[in-house]
Amino acid sequence: MDQVFTAASHDDILQLLVQVAVLLLIARLLGELSLRFGQPAVVGEILAGILLGPSLLSGFVPFIEQWIIPQTPVAGYLLEIISLLGVMFLLLITGLEMDIGLIRQQARRAVGMAVGGLSFTLPIGFILGYYIIPDDLLGDPDNRFVFALFIATSMAIAAIPVVAKVLMDLNLTRRNIGQTLVAAAMIDDTTGWIMLSIVIGLAGGAAVTLGGVAESVFSVLAFLVISLTVGQWLVGKSLTFVQNEINSRDKVLSLVVILMFIWGTVSQALHLEALIGAFVLGIIFSRIPSLDIRVIHKLESIALGIFAPIFFATAGLKVDIISLLEPRLILMTAVVIGVAMFCKVVGVYTGSRLIGRTDHWTAVFFGFGLNARGSMEIIVATIGLSLGVLSQDMFSIIVVMAVTTSLIAPFALRWAAMRIKSEEQELQRLRQEEMNRQNIVASANRILLPVRVREGDIGQANQLVEARILERIGVGKPLSVTLMTVSNDGDTQRGMAFLNKVSELFAGQNLLKRSLTGDKPAEIILNESRRGYDMMVLGASNKRREPSTLFTPMVDYLMRLAPCPTILVHGERVQEAWTPRRILVPTNGSVAARHAAQVAFALSTGDPEEEAIILHVIEHHDSQYSLNTGDGWEERELNIADQMVGELREMGELQGVNTNAAVRRDQDTAHGILETAREEHVDLIVLGTNVRAGSERLYLGPKVERVLRNALCPVMIVNST
Repeated sequence: MDQVFTAASHDDILQLLVQVAVLLLIARLLGELSLRFGQPAVVGEILAGILLGPSLLSGFVPFIEQWIIPQTPVAGYLLEIISLLGVMFLLLITGLEMDIGLIRQQARRAVGMAVGGLSFTLPIGFILGYYIIPDDLLGDPDNRFVFALFIATSMAIAAIPVVAKVLMDLNLTRRNIGQTLVAAAMIDDTTGWIMLSIVIGLAGGAAVTLGGVAESVFSVLAFLVISLTVGQWLVGKSLTFVQNEINSRDKVLSLVVILMFIWGTVSQALHLEALIGAFVLGIIFSRIPSLDIRVIHKLESIALGIFAPIFFATAGLKVDIISLLEPRLILMTAVVIGVAMFCKVVGVYTGSRLIGRTDHWTAVFFGFGLNARGSMEIIVATIGLSLGVLSQDMFSIIVVMAVTTSLIAPFALRWAAMRIKSEEQELQRLRQEEMNRQNIVASANRILLPVRVREGDIGQANQLVEARILERIGVGKPLSVTLMTVSNDGDTQRGMAFLNKVSELFAGQNLLKRSLTGDKPAEIILNESRRGYDMMVLGASNKRREPSTLFTPMVDYLMRLAPCPTILVHGERVQEAWTPRRILVPTNGSVAARHAAQVAFALSTGDPEEEAIILHVIEHHDSQYSLNTGDGWEERELNIADQMVGELREMGELQGVNTNAAVRRDQDTAHGILETAREEHVDLIVLGTNVRAGSERLYLGPKVERVLRNALCPVMIVNST
């Protein structure tokens, strides 16, 4: 716009505060109402804006109009800024959910639907704008060619924010169809923004040249390629630096938001719109496993709980049905909506079927998904109005079309999705992802491994067991392991030399070595563990220096107070050839035991000779069972035990691990575990605990501590704090 905005006045700021409060309140209330009626929340959020806007309340109640509808250009500008933040956060979250590997598998479908949609909407939209729409709806009747190009462009664009929000509401984002739909919407939007830049140039009197078009296409491709190569490297280095060197609270959250604005700035400078930059940054972070899942949850809370509802309500606020209540305008609105829906749905359906080779209902799903124009269309319409390409009435028609297609999309997508049959491979992937959300190993990417400087042969040191454990856990994903040692003699060089030797045991891992000095090593390690690590790995031998400790004073202290899940490997020095081929996992049905099983399954390499044994020991005493004989208690106890071990066995088998389940009766649980380990020639026992810092002494319970004292093989303690 050519309008020059001066500093916001007191009244402008006051109105903005009222607008944000009311829009957010009504959007969340109607979003909740939509969910109760089985519809996505975005439906209620858009309807909130329509309800408050000139179509309803603001059109009939002057008091509401005075406070809700921007009264000055500055007030409108401020509300648009809030909306821009909403769409950027929403696209960032969408990018974080993208799976590039999965999109590559679905590339043919994505390209097919995008090509089909564009091949229909562009020519038919141009014909509509050039031959059918009357002159009085044009901003400049003498420049109908530009107007027709603008209409074609506006019909070609899909709304990634609306598509993304609907998929989130319907829990379809991680489905194959959801990933493919977002990928196709990105192709549509990128094509649309390139065309829009051409139309803007023509509206300003510039000539269209092949070089200009090539430059626009090159800008898009260069931005994507550089972002996913050099940009990803820079983002990874920045994340590592912040995680390891910055102590401030929510430091990673701040980094993500700062980078979102940087990427948005670059894409805006390339005339691609800031939201594309936010989306690409989300994709970059989705490829960096060391991003803390808690940061993603915070971003989702900010985006979906605050900014996105305001954004969609603001979009609904721009709908003015009253201005179109003339038979001629109503007819033209119906024609524009009908042509837009027909072109997109039929075009995408045809492309999906012919090029993407999809089934009928999947093609229908894609057609209605890309039919949603929403926010992108409103942005495009606003640009057209400011350039003088559209009249005010034509602007309203396009906005109504955008909102109508966005409101239809959730209902149509739900209807079509219910009829799409998922392939077994997809169902297995979704089950695996669901398990991984609660899996402390699958979500562990940053590992802290404190080590004590030792003399002698490093290959025979306690770190051998930890190295083997991390080698197994890190299969199939990049681990970021921080090797750390703390000395109290100020000799950091000696510590670093030791770490350099130890690092030879961790080949293939992304290693960071930290040699620190201080007179309180345990506190230094504990402070380091608070820097966003997903897991800490500790080693302890059978030899105790003090009778009051379970392991050593430092290890006991770290186990009690560690802020993240901790794995402790306990045992004498083992031979270099040691590998955990037969693993015993006792379970009592607790969450801690489930986490122990997750670690045990992660240690499997898929070798059929390897085995994970899930064991539940039923304690029995003759006096007890004499009291319970005949009342079915023994049978019920056995059924519960079978269910406990059966659930973990099923979880292991789903991960491709050779898993067996066993239920054993014994007068003592610890004795049953030790006897099973001896009989089955077990290489490793994995025990789950949930230690809380309730006293000055580490206490794991008499059964666990008895197993630790008497086991003939290494014992791993998984403390899922």
